[in-house]
Amino acid sequence: MEKHHLRLILNGKSAGRDDVRSAVEAVRSMGHNVSVRVTYEAGDVERLVRDALRDHESERIDTLVSGGGDGTLNEVLDAALHDLPEGEKPPFSFAVLPLGTANDFANHIGLDPADITSCLRFAVRASAKPTDIGEVNGCVFINMATGGFGSQVTSQTDPNLKRVLGGAAYLFTGLQRFSELSACEARIEADDFSWEGSFLALAVGNGRRAGGGIRLCPDAKLDDGFLDLTIVPFPQTGKVIDLLSVLLDSGVDDINGGPIQRKVRNLKIETQQPVQFNLDGEPMNGQSWQIGIRHHQIDLRR
Repeated sequence: MEKHHLRLILNGKSAGRDDVRSAVEAVRSMGHNVSVRVTYEAGDVERLVRDALRDHESERIDTLVSGGGDGTLNEVLDAALHDLPEGEKPPFSFAVLPLGTANDFANHIGLDPADITSCLRFAVRASAKPTDIGEVNGCVFINMATGGFGSQVTSQTDPNLKRVLGGAAYLFTGLQRFSELSACEARIEADDFSWEGSFLALAVGNGRRAGGGIRLCPDAKLDDGFLDLTIVPFPQTGKVIDLLSVLLDSGVDDINGGPIQRKVRNLKIETQQPVQFNLDGEPMNGQSWQIGIRHHQIDLRR
């Protein structure tokens, strides 16, 4: 059996987990080398990725494993791709050790967050397959960019809103009260498609689910060279909460009339008011968004 060297960048929140320690020992007992680096504060992921790139030159790292949630994976990829010349791939493949709350991307590629040892073994056994990366205004995402709902943050949380959103509340970061459920006016232009109007929610997916399993881009593929655009138009007055409830409960599949869906390579979005986009859960605010796909930018164990 070929011996692999895994470099695990582990989110400090999970450093004390017994299942993580057991998983590392299990993979080491298979004859593989697992070197672990733990984050402590902001900026650590970027520094540790730079260290991995440097160490690879002398000790050959086969796979860089992101140990955390979708946000940690986003940070790892952003750091690894930041200074890469156009057309080049990072020198190692990537893998996911799902230790976050939602683990939407890990679930997409068939990992079971309840069995961390199997997930780390998968990082050794699975093939490293060419995988696309999305980009919004120069920042990368591997799973999904979601937008809408305004960008104002208020100090009080409407308990009814919290009840409706449930575990998906973080998908709508910045939305705290029903009064903020206002229409977002936008003009969207893609390769051979344009749309203008008001939307309740908008998703651009390389993966299929966000917000703890909500199916926003059900037909997305990680390696087809396309992003899947989903627009949920703003409904008639009085139907907003009903539509939001269906969206959170069943995804876009059960929305009456259906959302607007297209496969796109490049996309430009202009909004009348500042809105928030979440890239794999990481928030950005603005009014002008240039979105594109980097085809087969990385090799991912999946």
